[in-house]
Amino acid sequence: AREGFAVLRFDVRGMGDSAGSPRDFEAIGPDIDAAIAALMQHVPALRRVALWGLCDGASAVLLHADAARDPRVCGLALLNPWVRSPETLARVHLRHYYWRRLVQPAFWAKLLRGGVGQAAWRDLLANLRARRAAPPVAQLPFQHRMARGWAAFEGELLLVLSGNDFTAREFIDATRSEPAWAPALQHARLQRQDLPEADHTFTAPTWRQRVDQITLAWLKALPAAPAGASAEVS
Repeated sequence: AREGFAVLRFDVRGMGDSAGSPRDFEAIGPDIDAAIAALMQHVPALRRVALWGLCDGASAVLLHADAARDPRVCGLALLNPWVRSPETLARVHLRHYYWRRLVQPAFWAKLLRGGVGQAAWRDLLANLRARRAAPPVAQLPFQHRMARGWAAFEGELLLVLSGNDFTAREFIDATRSEPAWAPALQHARLQRQDLPEADHTFTAPTWRQRVDQITLAWLKALPAAPAGASAEVS
């Protein structure tokens, strides 16, 4: 707001200060529509908005883009989007946790001493079964609609990913392995920023400041319009 943008951060129904029955992130498109309408009602000069979402907020933004194709929305800022399924969770555990442990000498030394219990082996086998048995992400409804909304979006896109976050790793793995995401990653107006040390919610002040800087730079670079705005989905 200090930089001249009209900003609305809101609680979807059933969360925080908002009344009503809670809804899953797949069903809050009407809440996003209501927030856009409220912002424009309070700032009549606005003609366009940018939506900013973290985790399943980012997923909700993409689902809204797929369903609404709202011409008022000129930009989507997406932080660590949520694409979780049993298959993606199993895959990221295998790739980023178990295989890394298997190449560590300390792991084998602990195993030989009996320090690796049966529960750990059962967990590994369960992840292997889930990786093999679960359907691919492209067949899961909300992930497919997210990818479709991303690919068809005609505005500007900002993707911010944390390096120390399983949700971000699941997203990266899904976009690399699933054909449904190929058109999305080739979006002509996509800007990506990686914060290698950051966790899922950017808890350190330096990480939050960096996200602020990235978001502001992106907003200021949006194509000229009568006014700028961001409606935040959290």
